[in-house]
Amino acid sequence: GPAAGSGGPAGGGESWYLALLGLAEHFRTSSPPKVRLCVHCLQAVLPRKPPARMEARTHLQLGSVLYHHTRNGDQARGHLEKAWLISQQIPQFEDVKFEAASLLSELYCQENSVDTAKPLLRKAIQISQQTPYWHCRLLFQLAQLHTLEKDLVSACDLLGVGAEYARVVGSEYTRALFLLSKGMLLLMERKLQEVHPLLTLCGQIVENWQGNPIQKESLRVFFLVLQVTHYLDAGQVKSVKPCLKQLQQCIQTISTLHDDEILPSNPADLFHWLPKEHMCVLVYLVTVMHSMQAGYLEKAQKYTDKALMQLEKLKMLDCSPILSSFQVILLEHIIMCRLVTGHKATALQEISQVCQLCQQSPRLFSNHAAQLHTLLGLYCISVNCMDNAEAQFTTALRLTTHQELWAFIVTNLASVYIREGNRHQELYSLLERINPDHNFPVSSHCLRAAAFYIRGLFSFFQGRYNEAKRFLRETLKMSNAEDLNRLTACSLVLLGHIFYVLGNHRESNNMVVPAMQLASKIPDMSVQLWSSALLRDLNKACGNAMDAHEAAQMHQNFSQQLLQDHIEACSLPEHNLITWTDGPPPVQFQAQNGPTTSLASLL
Repeated sequence: GPAAGSGGPAGGGESWYLALLGLAEHFRTSSPPKVRLCVHCLQAVLPRKPPARMEARTHLQLGSVLYHHTRNGDQARGHLEKAWLISQQIPQFEDVKFEAASLLSELYCQENSVDTAKPLLRKAIQISQQTPYWHCRLLFQLAQLHTLEKDLVSACDLLGVGAEYARVVGSEYTRALFLLSKGMLLLMERKLQEVHPLLTLCGQIVENWQGNPIQKESLRVFFLVLQVTHYLDAGQVKSVKPCLKQLQQCIQTISTLHDDEILPSNPADLFHWLPKEHMCVLVYLVTVMHSMQAGYLEKAQKYTDKALMQLEKLKMLDCSPILSSFQVILLEHIIMCRLVTGHKATALQEISQVCQLCQQSPRLFSNHAAQLHTLLGLYCISVNCMDNAEAQFTTALRLTTHQELWAFIVTNLASVYIREGNRHQELYSLLERINPDHNFPVSSHCLRAAAFYIRGLFSFFQGRYNEAKRFLRETLKMSNAEDLNRLTACSLVLLGHIFYVLGNHRESNNMVVPAMQLASKIPDMSVQLWSSALLRDLNKACGNAMDAHEAAQMHQNFSQQLLQDHIEACSLPEHNLITWTDGPPPVQFQAQNGPTTSLASLL
């Protein structure tokens, strides 16, 4: 009404302001939020020349609502800039001042003005030292910004500063969060000498910290996830088991604890690493990574299904980008499993799913482009398109800076050259770069064992059988030490083949029978195919007609399954992906001239 402007008697002068704020808040928290009405109420405050504190807070709220609920970036930015400017002149006004700085730099980053965000955050960090919660939060934010820009050195420095500050203000919990985050970046940078003492220190802090049980357990999950991924990066599938067990117990403990709404007494402790549900998916994810590397593919399948179902549920309510990252990494692992178990058509459809997820996020694509081309290369090998495989691996090598991935791609590219049989020059130069006997480029146990296997395969194709046996025995020694089932199975069957060619049937049988058992346990379709063919020929040569017939029957069955899957995969429109080697993933796949109905519709 007209009286609203008069402000009433002195002292009641803020009542109109509070009424408008209350109304705005009512509209904002309606379900669904009535954003337009909320913005109207807040805008009505400003022409009335409110005191500076009210003005700053109103600009912050307007900026926040516009930023979170509309696509109105310019207006949101204007209001947040004013809130930040005005609030800096006001003593103590921390919540408005630093909230504005934090949101504004988030907005700058979304608009790709990272260089405007950095000095803003630095200024806010510099003036927030008396406010532990905001000081820590802004340090985390700037460290994250540097991480996204791949400047891990600056990020590590900031996390170190945060850890020291948290120690001084008596927050061991947040100190652990800073140190664990730093440990994660050091692992990403492969600075293993620095990681070990840091993880040891983190372990001690986590064990000694007595606080909210959920916070303690979540620190423990963070710590164990770093340890497990560190082992898996090193290809130590057996040594990791105790850590992985602890991690799985830890997540079970967390799921039984209730989130007590007891706020920590130290404001610097007000941080959560990840929500409970995200941690749960993460533990499934590292379990899948382990099962895939160790060659327990049915277990990998089971946990992938669980994790993907949870992710689908979470994504309905939560658009956090980490969920899409989890989804892509899960799919990458299960695709490799499917190629081994002889489900190429499913693998191809899942590769296409990864492409779709990457189309929605340029950052996801830049982080996973090399992996995508690597997976397509592996698919090409499985359907015998060697030229395409070579093109995919070459593209992946161009896109990756990650040492382990690089060694994995080179190993697979070498196997393509060996199969093509006429690429000796390229092959020799590749094999020199992954020589397992000296200067092997990465510390991964698993990749070094695989490099011995590739050497053995090459020697076998050249008819240098004794040399091949030496390399394959090295692989077996290493793969037995760390339970690398797939490499064990491949080496056994290749050794069996060598003994067969040399006419040593008994030794050959001693290799092929365990290879077959292991391959059916994994299950590894191509090793089963290879073993059954060898068993057939061995039994024929030894005059065991019955066993020979049985092996021939098995071989026939495996061949039929693989052939049917092959036809189905190659007739899918997604099969055209094998020709994509440049730029972002293609959007549409047109069916090739051929059957447009895939066998999938019949199954």
